[in-house]
Amino acid sequence: MSDFDQMGIVVDWVDACRKGDLATLLDLYADDAQVECMCNGTQRYRGRGELETYWGPRLSAFSSAGFGLEEIHPVPDGVDLEYSVAGALRIHASFRFSAEGKIYSTLCAPARQNAHHGCAC
Repeated sequence: MSDFDQMGIVVDWVDACRKGDLATLLDLYADDAQVECMCNGTQRYRGRGELETYWGPRLSAFSSAGFGLEEIHPVPDGVDLEYSVAGALRIHASFRFSAEGKIYSTLCAPARQNAHHGCAC
């Protein structure tokens, strides 16, 4: 069991995304963290510079389109989150943490979309 609040860190991550606050978002990640995004083909980003390149344009899109928390729950080795963009596009993200209480890895992929929205990633 960890000495830090994994759910709290992910809630802080959600808040940073909603505000479009790139600096705060990046500070939640370990220096050597990795994001693996499977939303449009598999792409990997490692380290603060690459994460900044990945998150910068997305945060702008989130803040203008709307970012919603759909589900959040702990899993044995981290936290799983489902969020929506523009009220329709749903993304599943899995967070894993370093011993220091930083996000070490994030894996995101399209979640099951609501049928009535007719949206796919």
